[in-house]
Amino acid sequence: MDEEVGAAGRQQVQWKSYCRTLSLLAFQSFGVVYGDLSTSPLYVYRNSLSGRLNGYLDETTIFGLFSLVFWTFTLIPLLKYVVIVLSADDNGEGGTFALYSLLCRHAKFSLLPNQQAADEELSTYYHPGTDRAVASSPFKRFLEKHRKLRTFLLLFVLFGACMVIGDGVLTPTMSVLSAISGLQDPATSGLGDGWIVLIACVVLVGLFALQHRGTQRVAFLFAPIVVLWLLSIGIIGLYNIIHWNPRIFVALSPHYIVKFFKKTGKDGWISLGAVLLAITGTEAMFADLGHFSTASIRLAFVGVVYPSLVLQYMGQAAFLSKNILAVHNSFYLSIPSPLFWPVFVIATLAATVGSQAIISATFSIVKQCLALGCFPRVKVVHTSRWIHGQIYIPEINWILMVLCLAATLGFRDITVIGNAYGLACITVMFVTTCLMSLVIIFVWQKNLLISLLFLVFFGTLEAAYLSAAVMKVPQGGWGPIALSAVFMCIMYVWHYGTRRKYQFDLQNKVSMKWILNLGPSLGIMRVPGIGLIYTELVTGVPAIFSHFVTNLPAFHQVLVFVCVKSVPVPYVPMDERYLIGRIGPREYRMYRCIVRYGYKDLQKDDENFENHLVMSIARFIQMEAEESASSGTGSYESSPEGRMAVVHTTDTTGTGLVVRDSSVEDDAAATSLSLTRSSKSETLRSLQSIYELEAVGSVRRRRRVRFQIDEEERIDPQVRDELSDLLEAKEAGVAYIIGHSYVKARKNSNFLKTFAINYAYSFLRKNCRGPSVTLHIPHISLIEVGMIYYV
Repeated sequence: MDEEVGAAGRQQVQWKSYCRTLSLLAFQSFGVVYGDLSTSPLYVYRNSLSGRLNGYLDETTIFGLFSLVFWTFTLIPLLKYVVIVLSADDNGEGGTFALYSLLCRHAKFSLLPNQQAADEELSTYYHPGTDRAVASSPFKRFLEKHRKLRTFLLLFVLFGACMVIGDGVLTPTMSVLSAISGLQDPATSGLGDGWIVLIACVVLVGLFALQHRGTQRVAFLFAPIVVLWLLSIGIIGLYNIIHWNPRIFVALSPHYIVKFFKKTGKDGWISLGAVLLAITGTEAMFADLGHFSTASIRLAFVGVVYPSLVLQYMGQAAFLSKNILAVHNSFYLSIPSPLFWPVFVIATLAATVGSQAIISATFSIVKQCLALGCFPRVKVVHTSRWIHGQIYIPEINWILMVLCLAATLGFRDITVIGNAYGLACITVMFVTTCLMSLVIIFVWQKNLLISLLFLVFFGTLEAAYLSAAVMKVPQGGWGPIALSAVFMCIMYVWHYGTRRKYQFDLQNKVSMKWILNLGPSLGIMRVPGIGLIYTELVTGVPAIFSHFVTNLPAFHQVLVFVCVKSVPVPYVPMDERYLIGRIGPREYRMYRCIVRYGYKDLQKDDENFENHLVMSIARFIQMEAEESASSGTGSYESSPEGRMAVVHTTDTTGTGLVVRDSSVEDDAAATSLSLTRSSKSETLRSLQSIYELEAVGSVRRRRRVRFQIDEEERIDPQVRDELSDLLEAKEAGVAYIIGHSYVKARKNSNFLKTFAINYAYSFLRKNCRGPSVTLHIPHISLIEVGMIYYV
């Protein structure tokens, strides 16, 4: 009995803890997820009624328009996203790329060039309980067989990503300009259009100038602002319903939508492009899922966001039904006079918060494009120790700022900006619908009929809005299309050039037979130290190796071919990040290290990389010896390439090594002694001493460790010799060898390919971050080898 009471008590405590955590996450989600969606009442009715509907301004039209807004808001954000799409997370991550990565793992859709079977063994690769041996359907085989369809799928995803970037340009412009436009009212300040645009530009510059500090610094302000905003507009909406026209409740019936279209006809259909502004920001619920939980986002939407916005739209419609001439600024004019300035301040702050959310989402999209090899290398700064998704990309930030200012100064009109904004948002939603229909089949393994039902219902609904938005292309809708076209060209050219370069490496690998014929010394002078040769190949020896030894016939006593690759999962656990293997026989001292990152992982400047690498190789050597001893054969050396093994790097257990802290001065002194002993030149020895002293001064505060072979552990003599050589090389120093490539199109290439490779791709390579910067390679230890790639 006591045990049952104790168990019940523990369950109650756990339930209270869960509810407390859920409530806290739901509260925090307001500032990050709902800033954009909650500011839509600022401009929905203004944009909807400012066009062709100007000739239909009466109560029936207002009631029908509200009914359209209500059912749009109910079917897409509530039913599609909250009920269905939020369940399609990728290990807690959401967004367009999350859906694409799910599809790539459950069907062979991925175009990443260096995939391996070992990647499927990652713990984050499949959902728990997923049946990996599910029978392949004819539809799945058809899509996998045709490479053009897989290429089209990638381009479709990239198009959606480009529209998100377009959204990132238009959201700050639309939100800030709409909030500042409240100052145009003659009853307040009566500022002209020029002053409104100028103030909006100042606010936008300030917003982008603060991005480098990261959202973490001001995140605690965001949620209260949005909650206060939602409660304010909900209460004002309720007041307007009671004060102006309580009959507005009858417009909840979809019958009023029918009456609306009967009366307005084609003009009503064209107004759908403005109605969809009510759901802009909906995609953020799914895109920002990684910061929160599905339950917290659902709780915040159903508990606060949905009722507050419905009350506001209903109240604004009630006000308009009795004040038709207030269409030009319906939101601010519907606010009771004593509350104008407080609501104006909150609206401006809420618009800024909404802008912040989509700017952060744009940074995440660009980071994911980088992981797919579809965007030029840019600097990614991690702005928070605790939240992985909070990043800052300086180049993208300033490009967005310039584009936002250009949109503000160029369009100037909220209606025109709204046309562009709506087209960008509905396109992203349509892309999500199409990808979700594939997820239902291949990931959820549901019937094809269920997938078609989802696609037809939501696809038809969004296609209607999309067709109306496309009609507004001449009136501003061309903006996101032009932006997307530019970014698509950049992404495709970069992806095309990168793949061609990889194929060249693949076709020009150094023959293992040639390397084996060279003998253990590789036919060159082996000097002390570890040489890390960076390559994109996961098998074979790259051409850069032979190119180097042809021009400089000396190499390090330990060679490690390092491949840093992306895997279609959001995060790779640290214990599964390193794959280690051997190249050639044991006495060659050549290894391969594959470092795997997910599309959400941040490749941080890790000062312990060299230590992790040494521990990984040491553990691999021990694993190899143990397996060879147990099987009685050298199973790892049965082929020139050997096999790869996942090696944990979190501790030194099983490595045969012990670790002790070492000051930088001791480490530098040992390195200097080792290297000066290896040199017979007095000049070289003096230069080496100066170099070491400079190195000590530059990293004096960095914690260093030194490895020693564990004398108490029984280790095979061959293994002990190999570990000794590894540690001796580590003490001598580590050099990073990377290719400095020049990519040229072959002479027989057509004009389009020549232009793409020789001019567009070359321009992007010259103006993006170098590979040594993005890989965080120490400049003082870097060796670049120039090579020309004819692709």
